[in-house]
Amino acid sequence: MKQVRQQHLRKSLTQPVTPDLLVSPSSQDGDLGSECPEDRGNWTGRLDFLLSCIGYCVGLGNVWRFPYRAYTNGGGAFLVPYFIMLAICGIPIFFMELSLGQFSSLGPLAVWKISPLFKGVGMGTILIVSLVAIYYNMIIAYVLFYLFASLTSDLPWQHCGNWWNTELCLDHHVIKAGNNTLPVNISNTVSPSEEYWSRYVLHIQGSSGIGDPGRIRWNLCLCLLLSWTIVYLCILKGVKSSGKVVYFTATFPYLILVMLLIRGVTLEGAWKGIQFYLTPQFDHLLSSKVWIEAALQIFYSLGVGFGGLLTFASYNTFHQNIYRDTFIVTLGNAITSILAGFAIFSVLGYMSQELGVPVNQVAKAGPGLAFVVYPQAMTMLPLSPFWSFLFFFMLLTLGLDSQFAFMETIVTAVTDEFPYYLRPKKASFSAVICIALFLMGLILTTEGGMYWLVLLDDYSAGFGLMVVVITTCLVVTRVYGMKRFCRDIHMMLGFKPGPYFRACWMVLSPATMMALLVYNIVKYQPSEYGNYRFPTWAEVLGILMGVLSCLMIPMGMLVAVLQEEGTLWERVQQASRPAMDWGPSLEENRTGMYVASLAGSQSPKPLMVHMRKYGGITSYENTAIQVDREMEEEEDEESMI
Repeated sequence: MKQVRQQHLRKSLTQPVTPDLLVSPSSQDGDLGSECPEDRGNWTGRLDFLLSCIGYCVGLGNVWRFPYRAYTNGGGAFLVPYFIMLAICGIPIFFMELSLGQFSSLGPLAVWKISPLFKGVGMGTILIVSLVAIYYNMIIAYVLFYLFASLTSDLPWQHCGNWWNTELCLDHHVIKAGNNTLPVNISNTVSPSEEYWSRYVLHIQGSSGIGDPGRIRWNLCLCLLLSWTIVYLCILKGVKSSGKVVYFTATFPYLILVMLLIRGVTLEGAWKGIQFYLTPQFDHLLSSKVWIEAALQIFYSLGVGFGGLLTFASYNTFHQNIYRDTFIVTLGNAITSILAGFAIFSVLGYMSQELGVPVNQVAKAGPGLAFVVYPQAMTMLPLSPFWSFLFFFMLLTLGLDSQFAFMETIVTAVTDEFPYYLRPKKASFSAVICIALFLMGLILTTEGGMYWLVLLDDYSAGFGLMVVVITTCLVVTRVYGMKRFCRDIHMMLGFKPGPYFRACWMVLSPATMMALLVYNIVKYQPSEYGNYRFPTWAEVLGILMGVLSCLMIPMGMLVAVLQEEGTLWERVQQASRPAMDWGPSLEENRTGMYVASLAGSQSPKPLMVHMRKYGGITSYENTAIQVDREMEEEEDEESMI
């Protein structure tokens, strides 16, 4: 039968297509419409996918994490290990995830038909994403709180004298007036923006620690409810709705960022901050810590391992050029991070000059930059409410894009597992997920909620995420096989990945990520928030969050082995092989070796479908024929051995 198929393929290359092969779309031989499954949904345009990936990767971390890591790790010299790690670890893993999703049109759980023995990797991914989605939306709620607070003629964190301020509060205008008028030592004072954040927004003085959450802050609770409502409305119809929302949420932040950048560099003292940000200190390159920090920044800023990239790619057409998209998104993300650093540090330089203190005393990483330092800097500008509103609106759009990806990942993964039950009710299922995560996030709205947020941030996507990504890379290259994976990409894109990608997938990327994992374990430090040290039971709880996602892998292995028959080794072998229905989701894309996996289709039917659709052989059918020939030659070589 294989010889008959090969003869037909060769014959079809030399003979013209006759008119009787052309059929109408209503023909019984199959629907010759789009390349994507109708019932699952797909992007309405190629730009939807590209903007969704950009919005997913370009997030809050570009604003409050990259600039801080750059200036603490050698300034401009940090860009050297940053781009090297981008090439070694970021781009290859990014392309691998997109390839897996687009080739199979499956979510993070169902994609493990590639090797059912490792389905627990997908389960670990969903657990990680669910935990991240809970606290990430709380950050969006904080942004909404500040966004509404900016709708005033006088920012509430601009001056002392409010009921939430203490005797330590010191207005920056007083600092600028001169040290001789200061009532207390500067080192023992607190800015109005810091007290507004901690004592008014969080009301953290009402909690003694993580074990004493205190009362719910109803204003924060309503902001969290609003953020979940926005997210649900945007993902209500899956990628058909979120794919349109990103046209705004993925592009508008760049407009605001450019406005903030222009405003920042025109401020007095801006150059002091930019110089502090980019002054290269090449001696830092001799430290392993700098290279580890660069790899960590790449790892988290691109969002690999969270399942979002794989989910977005699964809604693509089969022949979408994800090779091109990979470089557009990854390099665009890096450039955005650098530009954000200019916008942030130009304002911090101005703030440094106004306060009369060094830049390193006003620069902070994480939420402290977004909710304390930058809001304080806004109070020093003319039209401060306007610039504050723009800044927090930018953070809102940046955060929503990433949250869309997290929710699409969870919903897609579960609906792909139970398509007949959940796909027709996807909107209702999405509502159930949003409500459940909202209820679990209520503890974050309490007076001690920040302690829980820090715990989730430190442990939910730590070493567990690295284990998931390392396992994925090893399974694809070692268990499934590098040659077979490259052949799949060849069938899908029309060319094979070059030596650069193969070398990274086989050696460089997993070795780098293993080094990151070892570094995180060796350099482990207990969580803390300000001067508060977390109790032992909280540390244990955090470690269990990370360990649980790793335990999903052996648990999945156990289930897969029990479902097979034979001896233990035979069961392991059978479970590690691709499932019978692994491959492209649509019949017309199942060319080459995947024709045989269709029920009763030991014939060139998929090729005929393409011929009827296009009126002849396309470049992708030529690719399939070439792949078949390579497979036949390999089989002949193996039989001779």
